[in-house]
Amino acid sequence: MNTTLTAPTSAPRTTGVRPAERTRFSPEDLAQYRTEGYVVAPRLFDIQEVEHAKETIREMTRAAIASGDSSKVMELEPEAADGERVPRRIYDPFLAHETFRAMGTDTRVLDRIEALIGPDICCNLSKLNMKPAKVGSVVDWHQDLTYYPHTNADLVTVLVYLDDATVENGCLQVLPRHQHAYFSHSDKQGNFAGMITEDLDGGRFGKPVPLEAPAGSVIFMHCILPHSSLPNRSPKPRRTLIYSYRAGDAYPLYYSESVVSFEKRVRLVRGKMSPTARFGGPPPIIPQVGTEMKSLYEMQRAAKGEKS
Repeated sequence: MNTTLTAPTSAPRTTGVRPAERTRFSPEDLAQYRTEGYVVAPRLFDIQEVEHAKETIREMTRAAIASGDSSKVMELEPEAADGERVPRRIYDPFLAHETFRAMGTDTRVLDRIEALIGPDICCNLSKLNMKPAKVGSVVDWHQDLTYYPHTNADLVTVLVYLDDATVENGCLQVLPRHQHAYFSHSDKQGNFAGMITEDLDGGRFGKPVPLEAPAGSVIFMHCILPHSSLPNRSPKPRRTLIYSYRAGDAYPLYYSESVVSFEKRVRLVRGKMSPTARFGGPPPIIPQVGTEMKSLYEMQRAAKGEKS
């Protein structure tokens, strides 16, 4: 597939058609999302679908390593596991493989996204965080929209657990009810740190909530909700497929050449693109990153004075 094409003007048909009652949020789910900033749909994907996704990951990993230059496909963990380097992230799974395009355009996902941001939907980006057993990297507190500011805040982050996720293997944790304003993500020099640099300890902003859930569960999270995950030192992996979706009238704000590169990966998945941009939500933070947005892991480690 040619991944340099611009977003189409009409969306492809979606897959995974299910009875309407299985593809929509309940009123209680919607109320929780509006209030808390997230909602969890347990076991949205069944075990066969999850196992198929895992086999696709294994195939992609083998092919990337055999190519001699895995850096084009994945980012490796800095620590070795049992003497071998293992991937911590696979880039652009939506564009890289039909398995992940099918999951990202599944009716069970898109119907719920539509209830949150409307009928015109773009897949903004995708990634696959591996969180491998014993060496899975920490992800510090951050807010997604600080990485890719848009004209409005109608963007939703979707996380698909491909393994049972627990506190022990580094499940996602969130800071509920803080999706309406930004925390500082700047270091002492004013540069983008890729992480919240304000002190969140002490309970001043509430207590973090770990989102433990079985494999196949899907988290729908507001793009400004603060979230993080602990390192995985357990013997069990915690692979998570991540998509970002945006409304058809949410357009990116230019802050570096990275925006041009990111926009080439956007795909319309339902409805149509708006000919006009809508402005709204809290004033977006413009990340000071120079000419290029680096890896979340690299920026967070640098901000803490750690070597990659």
